[in-house]
Amino acid sequence: MFTAETRLEIIAIANDLELEPEALLAIAEVESGGKGRAIVGGRPEPLIRFEGHYFDRRLSAANRMRARAEGLASPAAGAVANPGTQAGRWSLLARACAIDAKAANESVSWGVGQVMGAHWAWLGYADVDALVAEARGGIAGQVRLMARYIDKAGLAAAIRRCDWEAFARGYNGPQFRRHGYHVKIAAAYHRFRAESGEPLPEKRNPAAGIAKRPVRKAFPATAIPTKAPAVRPIKTPFWSSLAAKLSGFLGRR
Repeated sequence: MFTAETRLEIIAIANDLELEPEALLAIAEVESGGKGRAIVGGRPEPLIRFEGHYFDRRLSAANRMRARAEGLASPAAGAVANPGTQAGRWSLLARACAIDAKAANESVSWGVGQVMGAHWAWLGYADVDALVAEARGGIAGQVRLMARYIDKAGLAAAIRRCDWEAFARGYNGPQFRRHGYHVKIAAAYHRFRAESGEPLPEKRNPAAGIAKRPVRKAFPATAIPTKAPAVRPIKTPFWSSLAAKLSGFLGRR
């Protein structure tokens, strides 16, 4: 389960994007397994997953031969197994960086949103190092990275409709049904709604005239603040109370 700090950061970004906190919490939980970071080499680091097939196609011929010989690259997805621990995955990444750091960082999915480093230009970062710095800058940076992807991919409307199939198709790709992402997100969303004491909303169908929040105009990815935004007032009594309690708890640590 997420820590109090992680929940607060996700709730803040949800309010900034005019999304239900429960929805963004559910998405982040499914993507990260409910864990915001791991301690690697004595410091907190974002969760990562290395994709050897991404690495393979980003290398020069000579480097590709070396990476394949070291078991770091393959043309087949999933052929390069990720270690079971985050320490092992960071060690794998370090070995890949010794061959080609840019290609290696582009071949990793970063943080609670598991956003691929390869998307750095599309998401408006100056380079892949800037994306990595955002992800490694703390929970707030990880959530901002996830928010950039959601906004850039035009998925906020699907979240507001609670259309988890449409969201999972856009966020996780055409194989989303195989892994049941839409089912997992729906279940997590229902659980967070139950925790908040709020009733589940009606299924939102614009054709049926069900009222919903106006869709926010897309903002450029570069306009997302580089510093953690202030926590805005939560839009439901439950989340207001929770945010206040958690803030007080963290302030006493």
